Amino acid sequence: MSAKLFLASSNAAKLGEFRALAAAAGDVPCWEVEAIPGFETLPAFHEEAPTFAENALGKALHYSRLVAGLVFADDSGLVVPSLGGAPGVHSSRYAGERATNRERVEKLLAALREKQGSGRAAHFVCVITLARGGRALALVSDRVDGRILETRRGAGGFVYDPVFFYEPSQKTFAELLAPEKNEQSHRGRAFRKLLAFLASSAF
Repeated sequence: MSAKLFLASSNAAKLGEFRALAAAAGDVPCWEVEAIPGFETLPAFHEEAPTFAENALGKALHYSRLVAGLVFADDSGLVVPSLGGAPGVHSSRYAGERATNRERVEKLLAALREKQGSGRAAHFVCVITLARGGRALALVSDRVDGRILETRRGAGGFVYDPVFFYEPSQKTFAELLAPEKNEQSHRGRAFRKLLAFLASSAF
């Protein structure tokens, strides 16, 4: 028997990642991750809050008022303490609204050009909120620590993955196979916390 979770996002890559995480979990009941039907036609939620948690919560509450069922939303990004926490909640807009992934990485590398050692320390953060009918049911989060390399390595993953070096694997996130990344990533860790909450609750 399966139950549905609706993802408040139009990002196909993110949807695929959450589906893979749900399939790998093997929980009972099995949770099917689906896109919200007609997502693009619904009033948009603008992520303008200063924290990952506020953006994830606002997004989940917004879309849960527009569709029936359990809705979850995530906000995630890269945090570099030596840059005052940038790119942070602006990770996807760091080099401008229409910048390419390459341009975002180039801006990050330029900002870190004079920094070495601990100055290149970074972590990915993911916050996930679950809501239904305009009511928040859960908020979970996790992070993974690493450092920013001076050049790209690997062709997989999301925006900053080719320069995010994960020490335990001695690889960038872009060099990890999908199952490896799902096991180690901030999004994977946070989503497994959400699944644990669902497993312990009656829905």
